[in-house]
Amino acid sequence: MTYQNIVSLLGDDADDLLSHRCKKIPNDQIHQPSAKHVDQVFSGSDRSPTVIKNLKKLYNHGRLAKTGYLSILPIDQAIEHTAAYSFYHNPIYFDPENIIKLALEAGCSGVASTLGVLGLTCKKYAEKIPYIVKLNHNELLTYPTKHDQRMFAQVQQAYNMGAVGVGATIYYGSQESNRQIEEVSWAFAKAHELGLFTILWCYPRNEAWKKDGKNYESGGDVTAQAIHLGVTIEADIVKQKMPTQHAAFSELKFSKYNLEMYQKLATSHPIDLVRYQVAHAYMGKISLLNSGGESVGDADLFEAVKAAVINKRGGGTGLIMGRKAFQKPMKDGIKILNAVQDVYLSSEITLA
Repeated sequence: MTYQNIVSLLGDDADDLLSHRCKKIPNDQIHQPSAKHVDQVFSGSDRSPTVIKNLKKLYNHGRLAKTGYLSILPIDQAIEHTAAYSFYHNPIYFDPENIIKLALEAGCSGVASTLGVLGLTCKKYAEKIPYIVKLNHNELLTYPTKHDQRMFAQVQQAYNMGAVGVGATIYYGSQESNRQIEEVSWAFAKAHELGLFTILWCYPRNEAWKKDGKNYESGGDVTAQAIHLGVTIEADIVKQKMPTQHAAFSELKFSKYNLEMYQKLATSHPIDLVRYQVAHAYMGKISLLNSGGESVGDADLFEAVKAAVINKRGGGTGLIMGRKAFQKPMKDGIKILNAVQDVYLSSEITLA
């Protein structure tokens, strides 16, 4: 997809998204994605040479190789949302090999999935595309329904199959978050000890954050602070949902905030809100991936490209997008993944 195709697809949103400038946190204050990202950020860190080597495998694979940007295919929705609900659109993805084929044929940087999916395919594909084992998951057979990330896999199993990294989710703000923080912190320390990099899904989750028809779980300040907690336990990459409003703390009257911080650090513009998230990821030194979101049918291509533009211009490093790709015929899923990658490959789409 060319730059002009992207402009045409964005339609009425094009000028606002492509001409916006972040004035609260200018782009010269953040660490900007580049081919030298891993060395610049981690060479002076406590990460071992093996962790750095495995990070380079991820950043140097696929269509976005050596750009500093990432395109990761995540498919663990069969556990998170039930398998039939996730795959009834396209039943071929009940077969784990098709998940890997989608990531490979779309030129993704890596594939993140369950122990079962990756373990069953590792001898054939782990040398062909970076494997990232998702260690914990929600499950929907407990009644009444509850949301709690529980460990389904061990770091040693990821290492044994030849994975280069592990991922995990923490539901920050939930009743179970303290236990999840402890479990994931331990797992990430073990992963680094074995030479694997770490990706954290930093998801705020609390029913009390839903008020007057708004879901403040996606508030800019809530999501950003979750990111900051994630980098604190040494996530090498963080994943977060796109922010939808700015001042959740003040609206809900909780946590620590000052109205001046909102005025000084961001506006309500979506690119500014992503820049606010990036700032909380050590000013972009820890790569921020935003969620590709659920599939919305015919609007998926538009929504995916729009999200990629917002993420890139805000200072993020890419999208981690699954449902918009695997809930379609494979050729259509590849088309969407490639369109998103084209945003990051376009030299005309710059940091805001």
